[in-house]
Order: sequence, then C-alpha cells, then structure tokens
Amino acid sequence: MKNVLKIVGVLVLAFVGYVAYMLINPVSPKDTVGYSSDNASFEVVYSRPYKKDRLIFGSEEDGALVPFGKYWRTGANAATTFETSSDILFNGEKLKAGKYALFTFPYEDSWTVALNSESDVFFAISQPDPKFDALKTSTSVRSLEKAVEQFTIEFKKDSATVNMYLMWDKTSVSIPLE
Repeated sequence: MKNVLKIVGVLVLAFVGYVAYMLINPVSPKDTVGYSSDNASFEVVYSRPYKKDRLIFGSEEDGALVPFGKYWRTGANAATTFETSSDILFNGEKLKAGKYALFTFPYEDSWTVALNSESDVFFAISQPDPKFDALKTSTSVRSLEKAVEQFTIEFKKDSATVNMYLMWDKTSVSIPLE
C-alpha cells in the first residue's frame, strides 16, 4: 500500500511540474499589444502560435489548422481579449468601452470578427454564446507576399483611423478603429 501511495505521489508531482513548466514556458507565448491616444486606448492580450510548416488557413479536408468557416479563438491557449477605454467605432460599428473576448470565423475572402462580453473565458475551446455578442462584423482578407511565422496582432495609425491588423501565414485582415 505504501508503494502505491509513493507511485501516486510521484505521478502527481510530475503532473504538477509539467503544468507549471507549460505555464512558465508556453509553446504559444502570451503577448499584450496596445495603442493609446488622447481619445482612446486599446489593448489586446493573446497567445501567439507559430506556423511551423503547417497549413494555417484552408479547408478542413486539407488539414488546415484554422479551417474556413469555423470558430477560431484568434490565437492559442486562452481567449484573446480586446479592451477599449472609450466608446468607439469598430469597423464602422458602435462599440461601448469595455473588455471583450475577440474571436473570428476566417473565410478565404473575408473574416467575420466578433466581440463577446464574456471576456473572462480562459481556454475558449468552444464557441462563446452568441447572445453575449456585443458586435459582429465582416472584414476583407489581404494576401501577404511574405509569410508571417508567428500569429501577430498590431495597431497602426493611418490619418484619423487606427487599424488593428491580424496577420498569420500569408493572410492579413485590418479592422479600422475610430
């Protein structure tokens, strides 16, 4: 009986050690990007997976990591969050200040981008409840000449508009924020 308890104890310690290691050294590291001006500030917290010679966007039959038309938590590990300090226009649609879970449905020529008020969902493995969607909008896809190895979200200011870019592999989408 003592040997069984020792084995169980070792297994529990090994599991706890593994979980601690994965939290400290995730395969898809966590990142925070932001933008701030006199009118508003934006912050996105997300995990950044790598391409690693995989097919990223495409059909499910072809083994795409992110199949067209399917829910994607827009990153890895945990739900991606978007936070704005003031009311804004998100891709031309009104959005109240607050923190939201950001998720997408990628398609070949466009993406549906949704912001859901249930932003405290950690793993976001299943699609959020649409009744909590604060906003759902569509944006066009732009092809990139050079592949982006690690999923990247960034903000860039163009005249009066700040654009939030989501880029991975040879795909980029831009969402204007005003």
